Amino acid sequence: MTTITDRPIQKAPDQLIALKGNWEQFKLIQKGCEGNPGARLFYFDGTIEIVMPGRPHEIFAQAIGILLALFLARQKIFFLAVGSADQEKAGEASAQPDQSYCIGSIKPIPDLSIEVVFSSGGQSKLSRYQAIGVSEVWFWEDGFLALYHLRSDGYERIEQSELDGLKNLDLDVLKRHILMGETNTREAMHSFSVYLETL
Repeated sequence: MTTITDRPIQKAPDQLIALKGNWEQFKLIQKGCEGNPGARLFYFDGTIEIVMPGRPHEIFAQAIGILLALFLARQKIFFLAVGSADQEKAGEASAQPDQSYCIGSIKPIPDLSIEVVFSSGGQSKLSRYQAIGVSEVWFWEDGFLALYHLRSDGYERIEQSELDGLKNLDLDVLKRHILMGETNTREAMHSFSVYLETL
């Protein structure tokens, strides 16, 4: 007999709609989507994007969120998980990342935004985060983390987080546990907790 745990995970792809439009049109669409919390909305440079994340997208986003929260809590670092709350610079840019965090203190714009990328490349999304003023942006794509830190002239690709509280995070260890979390959240949390006890 086949049980629910024997069935393969259905991998519904992300659905992406991109439209040309201005800020006022974007705000109308944003208001119309208020009753659909699963939609992610973005605006920059006259382009409106509506993303409906598929199941794999949400699984990875949750795994990343859980593991980062574990790390920050175990390191006794103040943080506020802001999730996919709107990040905006009125009239210019708006984003709803999969995860976002204020670290060290509460701020109007989070220090870190993270996007799981299935529908299009991450680097093309950096301009909107630069307009908003997010210090660091991470993209999870095809099993890899790409990190970018905001400089005076734009984002620079970095190998290690430069945010206080995350500088000592081993990204290879984090990546292994994110991949583990794709199929077993409890095991990923347990294994990552064991690793954190060694720090």
